[in-house]
Amino acid sequence: MTEQPASDRPLVERFPDLVPRLFASAPFELLRRGLLERFLHHGQRPEIGLEGTCLYDCSREEFAAVARALHRAKLSCSMHAPFADLAPGGADPEILRATRCKLEKVLDLIDIFAPEVIVCHLGYEDNKHSFDRPGWLDRAAETWRRLAEPASAAGVRLVLENTYETNPAAHLEIFRRLNPPAVGFCLDVGHTLAFAGNSWRDWLPTLKPWLGHLHLHDNHADGDRHLPVGGGLFDFAGLFSYLRQENLRPTMTLEAFSEQDLAASLTALSRMELPQAPTT
Repeated sequence: MTEQPASDRPLVERFPDLVPRLFASAPFELLRRGLLERFLHHGQRPEIGLEGTCLYDCSREEFAAVARALHRAKLSCSMHAPFADLAPGGADPEILRATRCKLEKVLDLIDIFAPEVIVCHLGYEDNKHSFDRPGWLDRAAETWRRLAEPASAAGVRLVLENTYETNPAAHLEIFRRLNPPAVGFCLDVGHTLAFAGNSWRDWLPTLKPWLGHLHLHDNHADGDRHLPVGGGLFDFAGLFSYLRQENLRPTMTLEAFSEQDLAASLTALSRMELPQAPTT
């Protein structure tokens, strides 16, 4: 979220049953330029986005200063690893090396932020990678193993999000190659509509055993618009009913780009029956 709402009443007061169990998107570059104060004001847990060059440009102390403020406020966090320009299953060894180097920098922040989960993009695109699918899967599995196993040893689960994948097959093959429960699945509900052109039913129950996290936002199947929950076509009621039925308790992040949209999503969710919160 990036903008201030018309009402400045803390969201944790307006939605006391929801805000403590949900993360909200928070690019680190914006957190350190003032957005952190808004999260503290609202009592909202951030999913800290590490896109761009912050992993290279920011010092440990800059990261630690944000973490200390969150810890003082008793706000936990999740982290979202970078994904733009990266090739986790790349065939070019130098590009693959650079990808792994950048992703592994996320591990250096675990002791600072103590995140509950780390979200990464699987990164498989059939139109690019199908010509060498077995090789791509081998290389990507090794990339994610290098992150998932150290993260798991530190008590943090790595989850792989769907983006441009049109079905769960690539995720399933990767998960079968890695040791559970170190790695899990992040269902991005907006991406199922925007990029896969299908429903959560096309992803679950195939990936049910690995489900660990949800990214919640909406669209009209006309692009990745990140509308508030209920502002598009996604079947939230059906998904939540399925999760309750199967006793699945993923952590969840609202991917809202403004405080207005965050509040609108919380308002919509307050009218729904969510799955039970994860056990601690």
